[in-house]
Amino acid sequence: MRIAVTGGNGKLGSEVVRGLGAAGHEVFVLDTVGVRSDTFLRIDLTDYGSVVDAFTSVNDKYDSLDAVVHLAAVPAGGLVPDSATFHNNMNATFNVFQAARRAGIKTIVYASSETLLGIPFEIDPPYLPVDEEYPSRPESMYSVTKALEEELATKLVRWDPELSISGLRFSNVLNETDYVNQPTWDTDPKLRRWNLWGYIDTRDGALAVLKALEARIPGFETYVIANADTVMTRPSSELAAAEFPNVDLKHELVGTETLLSIDKARRLLGFEPKHSWRNA
Repeated sequence: MRIAVTGGNGKLGSEVVRGLGAAGHEVFVLDTVGVRSDTFLRIDLTDYGSVVDAFTSVNDKYDSLDAVVHLAAVPAGGLVPDSATFHNNMNATFNVFQAARRAGIKTIVYASSETLLGIPFEIDPPYLPVDEEYPSRPESMYSVTKALEEELATKLVRWDPELSISGLRFSNVLNETDYVNQPTWDTDPKLRRWNLWGYIDTRDGALAVLKALEARIPGFETYVIANADTVMTRPSSELAAAEFPNVDLKHELVGTETLLSIDKARRLLGFEPKHSWRNA
């Protein structure tokens, strides 16, 4: 496929670009920063006209696209004022979704967020491990925007039964250089309680994108994307009992299994993480 990746020079994006290229796809990066090349286009995604133009054709780079991977965003709350987070992320995502439709692109994979599960879990989750089956629980303006993006996707696919939009609710994105912090996290469960001790290795995040593109399931689906384990050495059952004593377990927890359920991604996408901080 010929694929545009917004935010393709970011932490996760660069690994996604590498992974898609290794799988044989032709990849073009759309980002605000980057080195001039035949596969890079500098673009402001909040400018709808530019996005439509970029998705339709770009001179000698390409004359059409088969799919879009949308990763570009203000990546978390608190980095800029809430209004700036909302206006940037919401406008960019609307522009990407709508421009893709105008260009006849039927496959979109984009970065949703684990924050919709209720992070930072100051209110207990309904059960553990958490999954996609209960209504989203945004607790920040960043997360509210992600909830609205999912609602937008839901409406767009209703208008077009051939459209496939996959919202990947990525956990905390980490790469091998981040794992030096693991000994500190391991000293106190409360340090990473905020996201149930979860993470996603950039390489496995890229794998999830590839799997979603290849599956191309019509309609809109959300998937929790996390690694199969936690960032802790102590068993997940002990973590749950200590920090969430009043929360029911959906099943008996085994070893250090993730408390961010990836069962749906496994079942529908064939996603299976291959990396862990334990092997770094």
